[in-house]
Amino acid sequence: MDDTGDIAARLRRIEGQARGIRRMVEEGRPCEEVITQIMSCRAALDKVALSVMADYVQECLVEAESSEDARATISRALNLLLRMSPGLESSGK
Repeated sequence: MDDTGDIAARLRRIEGQARGIRRMVEEGRPCEEVITQIMSCRAALDKVALSVMADYVQECLVEAESSEDARATISRALNLLLRMSPGLESSGK
């Protein structure tokens, strides 16, 4: 993974967001504020996941020795992507 430092930095920010959400809940903040922060945290995680997925596909396809290996790699990557995005699962079939 080429951008490991960037991904680690993003994950540290997400970690801080999650701690902030926990504090909001403990403080009894309004549900709308908590949900908004949860959605923001989820979006940040989705961006990290897509970045990792892109690296995975690029690295594995380069390493694939035959077109069958490449097809299997792409298939695994697509399955992971579909599991990551439940909304895509039903529309992709």
